Amino acid sequence: MVSANKISALGMLLLPALLSACATSASKTPAALASATIVNATGAPAGSAVITQSKSGLVLTLKLSGLTPGVHGMHLHTTGNCEAPAFTTAGPHLNPHGKQHGTNNPQGSHLGDLPNITAGTDGKVEVSIALNAPASELEEFLIDTDGTAIVVHSSADDYLTDPSGNSGGRIACGALRRG
Repeated sequence: MVSANKISALGMLLLPALLSACATSASKTPAALASATIVNATGAPAGSAVITQSKSGLVLTLKLSGLTPGVHGMHLHTTGNCEAPAFTTAGPHLNPHGKQHGTNNPQGSHLGDLPNITAGTDGKVEVSIALNAPASELEEFLIDTDGTAIVVHSSADDYLTDPSGNSGGRIACGALRRG
């Protein structure tokens, strides 16, 4: 039979190795470049957005709830200001190069154009999206003096129609801030 003292002594010997393994695992978690709390049209929390740097570029991770089930357009907007209910304070799409809207537009696309997201029957979305623009360019415009907003729209983006892809009204918004 092994005594409690021997088990405790063994635990004390293993503790530094376990702590080291945890620290190594935690250090692999990418640091947030920018993050936002997403709110709905009533101003209530609806989720979060985090942008991190991966080996292949920037990644946007979203966790949302309370959405109408189905497909929703989503874009980065020029100003990190999300006044409910219409979120017009977020400004237009992030478009520093003056292009047309939509990844299917031959004259596009906006830097702020993002892929559609799909809310499940429970109104939730959890997704990670690779951002296609160069990290240095996105960082320059995302973390500027007035910030940037991530806006969720009521309908799907058609990836073509300028200026917003016929994606409907703004139903949720989050002001992206450094870290």
